[in-house]
Amino acid sequence: MKRPRIGLSACFFHADPKRPIFKGKTLQYLEQSAARWVQAENALVYLIPSPADGAPVSLMDYATDLDGLVLQGGSDVCPASYGEEPLKPEWSGDRVRDLYEIALFKAFTSLGKPVLGICRGLQLVNVALGGTLIQDIGTQLPKARVHRDWEVYDQIFHDLKFEPGSWLSEHGKAKRVNTIHHQAIARLAPGLAVEAKSAEDDLIEAVRGTGSHWVYAVQWHPEFQDPSDPRLLDGKPLLREFLNHARK
Repeated sequence: MKRPRIGLSACFFHADPKRPIFKGKTLQYLEQSAARWVQAENALVYLIPSPADGAPVSLMDYATDLDGLVLQGGSDVCPASYGEEPLKPEWSGDRVRDLYEIALFKAFTSLGKPVLGICRGLQLVNVALGGTLIQDIGTQLPKARVHRDWEVYDQIFHDLKFEPGSWLSEHGKAKRVNTIHHQAIARLAPGLAVEAKSAEDDLIEAVRGTGSHWVYAVQWHPEFQDPSDPRLLDGKPLLREFLNHARK
């Protein structure tokens, strides 16, 4: 069987004259765990760099050549991308990356190719389709549980509650997932349906597209979870579902 060719959106380190390597240059990269998680199911992984203005290669060229797209986690989505001002300067996010990933998302979906969003990827999908975000959970929802603790990073967990009739309700067994985000979906975009919420505070944790092409996104990082821990939701069924659609 032909291996699916999966593109991963790039994370950005913007030009920094104080950085000890590649001084003053923009770096575009992928996180190792994300690539290895996809590779573990016999898929080929490709990093999709952002083309320069006027370049002979476009994001649509990548969407045409590849079979599916994974939107990685990473920096905040810029509030300007959903029509708001940042409540604090440190929540200004990465507008450059937003524009690149929104264009990438639209290129793949315009061709009917599947998209899987992880953490920031869920937020980006919601914004690309016209939704909005909570800029900081602790500030705007002070009664919510803690969803991000830098000191323990991916070792903070909570339970999910699956929506009745959702794909997760049929394919998920354990309901515990990691939580590494301080932003979340506020207004759900048209064309998305909720698949799961945080059991403690009802924040949206997973969504699916309701259109003709396959779109799915989760707020946690399945690639960070220990597959040998039976208490944690197994990410393999979701990955396999995505790759099955990519093979088509």
